Amino acid sequence: MTKVSFMKNLVVITFCIALMSCSQSNYSKFGSLYEQEVLSEQPDYSQLSYWAAHPEKKNPSDSIPKNIVSNNISDKNVDVFFIYPTSYLDTTLPTGWNAKLNDAKLNIYTDYSSILYQASVFNEVGKIYAPRYRQANINAYYPKTSEDTLKAIAAFDFAYADVKKAFDYYLANLNNGRPIIIASHSQGSTHAIRLLKEYFDGKPLSKKLVAAYVVGMVLNPTTYQYLKACDKPNETGCICAWRTFEQGYEAPFVKKEPFKSMVTNPLSWNSQNTAVDRFSNEGSLLYNFNKLIPNVAGAINHEGVLWTPKPKFFGNFLIRTQNYHIADYNLYYASIRKNAAIRVSQYLGANNGSH
Repeated sequence: MTKVSFMKNLVVITFCIALMSCSQSNYSKFGSLYEQEVLSEQPDYSQLSYWAAHPEKKNPSDSIPKNIVSNNISDKNVDVFFIYPTSYLDTTLPTGWNAKLNDAKLNIYTDYSSILYQASVFNEVGKIYAPRYRQANINAYYPKTSEDTLKAIAAFDFAYADVKKAFDYYLANLNNGRPIIIASHSQGSTHAIRLLKEYFDGKPLSKKLVAAYVVGMVLNPTTYQYLKACDKPNETGCICAWRTFEQGYEAPFVKKEPFKSMVTNPLSWNSQNTAVDRFSNEGSLLYNFNKLIPNVAGAINHEGVLWTPKPKFFGNFLIRTQNYHIADYNLYYASIRKNAAIRVSQYLGANNGSH
């Protein structure tokens, strides 16, 4: 997929506005607060300022939509390590191929988009940890030359080094043997795929994995020797992955993939070729964070991707893209929230509630 086609898919449409709140407006509200956080070039994860989300820090991941249905989780006995997607979208590369940690505007944009609209889905079941990291620029996914390809690879490696450092700090100082959910989207999933391979696949830590929600990226099923796609709603120690497109759309870049990506249906939570209509979808986040809208999107497993008929909501005629990447979490928000509770209950029950 070319950069041009990608940017067309990020067109600001009705439900995208809900996902990415007005950056300038949020900067006006929170800029002075964020500017007070003076972050150095090297991340220090012993300091709260280097975490977008942390249980000891008030942050947007604590937010709950007003009309959400509780899944009756009384104790947060699980940790959620969330890796956010690309928010460094300026293709002029103002800070080079990687973002700076002390960019207040970028941090606000991150926190009031993915941390609010994605990481919050897990706040009923676990304590959320989301490290700030020097993410690769969006251009790293679309190198034009061989030189750019080398720079892109280096940028992803550089970003992953921060994620790895944060996870190492988390394991050594914060986890205390608690069960873990790994969750991510887009670039975050690029790093989560690597993190799962390095720390969980066939490793002792896999016993602590409740589940991984690795969303928005292609995932080769042969990547792992032991980790597999989740195939039941209450299965643990497995991976839920999907990429969302309009039903009938065959993305050119997907056609070029030499394998069928791992897919777990986010309504049935089955990895087979299942189809679930939108009436089984209890709630999507569209116009604003505080209003879940039911019956918006269905979910159909199809040849390595997830299809949905065009989402049904007031104003959906404005949708022109067939790639719903930006809404991978939001279209299925209530279902993901409920499923995380089911998997946590299953894990704790099977382990006698101990951690």
